[in-house]
Amino acid sequence: MSDTHGNKRRWYDFLPSSWVPYMELCHISTPAGVLLIYFPHLYGALHAAITQNRPLAEVLHISGVLLGGTVFFSNAGHAWNDIIDAPIDKLIPRTKNRPIPRGAVSPWNALVFVATQAIGAITFLLMLPRDTAPCTIPSILATAYYPWAKRHTHFTQFVLAFCLAWGVMVGASAMDVEQPWTNESLLCIFIACSSWAIIYDTTYSHMDVRDDVKIGVKSMAVLLQERTKFLLWGALAFMIASLLRCGLLSGFSRQYGLIAAGGCLVSQGLMILKVDLKNPEKCWWWFANGFWGAGGSITAGLILEYLIRTW
Repeated sequence: MSDTHGNKRRWYDFLPSSWVPYMELCHISTPAGVLLIYFPHLYGALHAAITQNRPLAEVLHISGVLLGGTVFFSNAGHAWNDIIDAPIDKLIPRTKNRPIPRGAVSPWNALVFVATQAIGAITFLLMLPRDTAPCTIPSILATAYYPWAKRHTHFTQFVLAFCLAWGVMVGASAMDVEQPWTNESLLCIFIACSSWAIIYDTTYSHMDVRDDVKIGVKSMAVLLQERTKFLLWGALAFMIASLLRCGLLSGFSRQYGLIAAGGCLVSQGLMILKVDLKNPEKCWWWFANGFWGAGGSITAGLILEYLIRTW
């Protein structure tokens, strides 16, 4: 059995056959779907741990709770997206074999599945400070709207960028930062994560750009097409500048800037330079694998800064 990206074997294929379509709804054949949601949450928590000198045990606990909640939130968000996108998915060769278009899961059963995953996410949310729950509302509302964005605007990737990058605020709130959106340094990480999301999701959207043009689906890839890389380079510039500004505002060391900003510049710059946006397989490869460089660089830079300050 293969998934919608042509992967022949998936880690969950050993499960009972009745479970597999629901795993497909979660889009977890690769870790990209979960980690791209988790990373901004982790960055917010690590930033708070650094600036507030929080103990390691607390950082590990909160990071673990955020990861657990992210898994369930990711499942719910991806399944919700597949429910709304089913009429479009059945028209596109790459996505017509997803569970709902092919009839393996009914829209109603998919909606019930979304509800169960939302309950799981709420369970983890209850383990966090009380103020964190209202902080999640912007992300939840934006995620609920996202599937319709491609019907309304070419700036779909900016909507998704907000959904994902808002995790920075949720992660900081989980570490008891009050009104994290008023913290300029955290806003810089938010902008960096938003820019990063625009880079990788615009690359991803080029997989179906020809079909999207035919059926009227909107995206930055459809809008820009041959000029897309100008957007990607611009987003990378904003990403690097925001990471450096964050370090400056928070008094981070040069090591943070070298690892976080430098690593993103090299990894994302290489991706933009090398990816062939006319080749769907290449777009998928860079989406599924290219995030490790940027995600790992920012994580490593923040962890190193935490260690420098606490040890």
